[in-house]
Amino acid sequence: MSRRLILPPESAPLSETVASRTKVVAKDIEVFYGDKRAINNISLTINENEVTALIGPSGCGKSTFLRCLNRMNDTIPGCRITGSVRLDGEDIYADLDPVQLRARVGMVFQKPNPFPKSIYDNVAFGPRIHGLIDHPDDLDGIVQRSLTRAGLYEEVKDRLREPGTGLSGGQQQRLCIARAIAIDPEVILMDEPCSALDPIATARVEELIEELRNDYTIVIVTHSMQQAARVSQRTAFFHLGDLIEVGNTEDIFTSPREALTQGYITGRFG
Repeated sequence: MSRRLILPPESAPLSETVASRTKVVAKDIEVFYGDKRAINNISLTINENEVTALIGPSGCGKSTFLRCLNRMNDTIPGCRITGSVRLDGEDIYADLDPVQLRARVGMVFQKPNPFPKSIYDNVAFGPRIHGLIDHPDDLDGIVQRSLTRAGLYEEVKDRLREPGTGLSGGQQQRLCIARAIAIDPEVILMDEPCSALDPIATARVEELIEELRNDYTIVIVTHSMQQAARVSQRTAFFHLGDLIEVGNTEDIFTSPREALTQGYITGRFG
């Protein structure tokens, strides 16, 4: 499918106007749970082959916004979304079936959630249900390639038929990443993927994120400002459902424009 450059909304701040190819454009997004508004009129562009970090205090709307990017909020009763999200120019709420969308926009959750299946079948699940294999032998190559790209193959190559739930926490999260990339998505969403991991496993996942951005566009929600500074090229700061500031990660952490951003990154609140 051809891809075209999508310019940022006219109302976007100067930091949104970038030379990079834009992958996702969210414009005027508002999310309601019943009568309660969770996020307020958010517009944000996400660039191809970059890591965009969403930071902010707990309950500020960053995970809610992340779930708008692959329509995961559709599964929540009483949730209503206004505005638009465009993926390569296609409105994901008007032009794309949710199943088709989630094949293009994968997701890794906060806690590792391998299926109660073998390591092999965890990775093979997506290609099977999305019809991505022409011959059964192709599946072996997809599984090996996905586990290798997730930095896990050498650790599990002799255990592929053992349960994925038997792996360590860090290995389980890398298995979930392998499962996400097995269907070759264009975008990977990560909702605090390291919050349940120890420092060593966290470092391995962060290294993996840096490697994966060569092939994928990544959006990560993180409660760790240090992690955002390490892994991302752009950072967006959320507060009480508002997008306060977005820009190059180095600029956000060294010379933020907004007093709220300064207060958060210096630890005065959050």
